Amino acid sequence: MTAASKIPTPLGPPPLGREGLVRSITDEALREIEVAWADHLGHTLGKRLPAAGFIERAHDGHIGFCDATLAWDVVAEVHEGARLTDWHTGFPDLFAAPDLETFRLLPWRPGAGQVIADVTTHDGELIRTAPRTVLRRVTQRLSELGFQASLGVEIEFFLLDEADAPLGGSVHCYSLEKANEVDPILSSITEGLGGFVPLEGVTSEYGPGQFEINLHHADPLTAADDGFRLKYALRTVARSAGVKVTFMAKPFQGLSGSSMHLHVSLWRDGEPAFVPEAGVENPLHRAVLAGLVSHLPAITVFGAPNINSYKRFEDRSYAPTTANWGGDNRTASVRSLVEGDRSTRIELRTPGADANPYWAAAALLGAVVAGLEENEEPAPRGVGNLYGVGVPLPRIPPAAVELARADKRITDILGDDAVHDYTLLVERDWEAYISTVTGWERDRYLDLA
Repeated sequence: MTAASKIPTPLGPPPLGREGLVRSITDEALREIEVAWADHLGHTLGKRLPAAGFIERAHDGHIGFCDATLAWDVVAEVHEGARLTDWHTGFPDLFAAPDLETFRLLPWRPGAGQVIADVTTHDGELIRTAPRTVLRRVTQRLSELGFQASLGVEIEFFLLDEADAPLGGSVHCYSLEKANEVDPILSSITEGLGGFVPLEGVTSEYGPGQFEINLHHADPLTAADDGFRLKYALRTVARSAGVKVTFMAKPFQGLSGSSMHLHVSLWRDGEPAFVPEAGVENPLHRAVLAGLVSHLPAITVFGAPNINSYKRFEDRSYAPTTANWGGDNRTASVRSLVEGDRSTRIELRTPGADANPYWAAAALLGAVVAGLEENEEPAPRGVGNLYGVGVPLPRIPPAAVELARADKRITDILGDDAVHDYTLLVERDWEAYISTVTGWERDRYLDLA
């Protein structure tokens, strides 16, 4: 057993990988392969390619597409000002380079599979602003410090009926009865994920028709791939079941928002680096906590990509509003879970379900790297109700963008060009919002202004 093999490995179905892909093509079990990649907002982009000849084409690496995909917003409107590309460049091609080790079969499409791709230049160099590249770069910087990370992803979502109303009427977190209310739909959805993502569990959440799926922990790139795939798969299998899934952070006034909680632990030479000392956080664990809390206002935007994201940050909502840390305390934005040597970890509670898993994971690890490099002591562990304790998180997108761009440690770790191009889209989304006259405004001011 190598040292690296001692790091916890996922318990769920592993990728079939390159060998499984070759075998499936050779056995003529595949007719088509999806090549998938993410834009900045986490949408699943890609191409469907014939299985015949795919290996050769994948090795060639020239699956081209327009680079405007990394300069467009949530509704695919291309914005000027990106550093990667703009109108003056003519929007040339980028290329999808399939990562064959990510191959998995699509349970809902017999005879079809999927691989995730990196985004490259014509010469095969990784595009510096692509979300998966950003996560690769941060993971490499962490490795240069002597550490590997294990990451767990939890994503909440609402199931909606034909009228876009929540499916089911009760609000009861962890209720099996609530889950039963929406069967057989819920079971058909979770069964449809089998073999595609490493499902750890499904629970009912704090809103009607709201549920959470936990994925098995893995290395950061695999964990982000799984989170990316989960959102894609849930939309697809839910549609087949006659319902809709939304990952909007705050889809309903007065109801719970939907989060993407991230759990992280560090490992060195295959051994856990967060081993508690006398039942509390060890010095390295505390340095990471200090980095997370210190840089949390700056990395908030990477888990909150649009105006609706910030409406989730409400007092006493189980979503954080200030930068702080505590123990097993859901009023904290950073939760330090001191358990066994191999299970002690940190949970980041700021990202919403609408976040791009690659950007959310990269930002978390960026703050982890900053904490390791700065090696400072955090404020004392918060206890009790931590709402209102600590520096306020940004409440609107332009404030979040300003904080991200001003934190030179974070922009250095994530990449200044990548941060600029991502935050440009958040900025443009805000500008579209504030220039739109809404029904709320007319109802409030039409007769009284």
